[in-house]
Amino acid sequence: MSDKIILVAGGAGQVARAMADLPVPAGIRIVTRGRPQLDLLEPRSIESAFEDLKPHLVVNAAAYTAVDLAEREEAAAFALNATAAGELAATAARSGVPMIHISTDYVFDGVSTEPYMESDPVAPLGVYGLSKLAGEEAVAAANPDHVILRTAWVYSVTGKNFVKTMLRVGSARDELGVVHDQRGNPTSAPDIAAGILEIATEILTGKTAVKPGVYHMTATGEASWAEFAEYIFQCSGKAGGPVADVKRITSAEYPTPVARPANSRLNCTKIAEAYGVVLPHWQGSTPACVEQLVKTGEWNS
Repeated sequence: MSDKIILVAGGAGQVARAMADLPVPAGIRIVTRGRPQLDLLEPRSIESAFEDLKPHLVVNAAAYTAVDLAEREEAAAFALNATAAGELAATAARSGVPMIHISTDYVFDGVSTEPYMESDPVAPLGVYGLSKLAGEEAVAAANPDHVILRTAWVYSVTGKNFVKTMLRVGSARDELGVVHDQRGNPTSAPDIAAGILEIATEILTGKTAVKPGVYHMTATGEASWAEFAEYIFQCSGKAGGPVADVKRITSAEYPTPVARPANSRLNCTKIAEAYGVVLPHWQGSTPACVEQLVKTGEWNS
C-alpha cells in the first residue's frame, strides 16, 4: 500500500522546514513545497501540486509575516494570508483532503489578563492580524475538514526570529533593552511541526476523525520578551556563544509601527482534549536551538 502523503505549503518557512526534518511513522510521507514549485498566489500552481502529488492531507505553513511592513503592503498580506489560504483550502476540499492551517496570536488585542481561549473575541491590532483572521475565515468556509492552529512567538534555527536576533545583536553589544510588558508562549518550530504531525497521523490512520475548528497550540509555560532573551543568553553562554545583559524596558520605550499584544498567552486545553497534543515547555526546547545556532554561527545570517 502506498504512503499517505502530507503536503506542506510554504517550504522555506520555519515550520515547513522543521516538518521536512521530522522522522515520520511508517506509511506516511511529508512533502514540502514552496515557490516556484508551489506558488499559493497562483491557483493553477496549487492545482498542479495536487495533481502531481495526490496528497491525503495538506498543511498550510505559508504566510506573510512582516508585521510592521504589512501596514504598507496590505494587499500583499491579504493575498497570501487570506485569499491564497482560502484557495488552498478549496482545492483540498475538491480533492476530499483535510487541511491544517497555521494562524497566530495576533488575532487578539492582548487586553485580557488571562490566556486566550479559542472562544474569546478576536480583535486584531494591525493588518497582519486582520489578514490572518481573514485567512482563518476563508479556510473554514472553503473546507469543512479543517484544523486551524493558532501559535505564537515562533523560533528555530532557520528564518528570521527572536532567538537569532538576540544572538546577533548580543554579539555586538554588552547590553540591550528588551520589552518586559508583553507576555507570551515562546514556541519552537520543531515542536509545532511535531504537534502537526501528531494530529495528521491521528487523522490519516483513522484513529481520530477530523474535528473541525480553531485550536491553540503553543509551548507550555510563558515569559516576557525580556525573560525569553535572558534565557537565550543563559543558554548561549553555556554553549560558548554571545552573552549580553538584558535591560527590561516597556513597550513605550520601544515603539513599533504596529502595537503588539501585551498578552499573547494562549490556552491550549482544547487541542490537548481533542487530539492529545501537549507541546513541551519552552525552556526545554530553547537550549537545543541556541546550541545549534552557536555551533553553526547561523544566528548571524
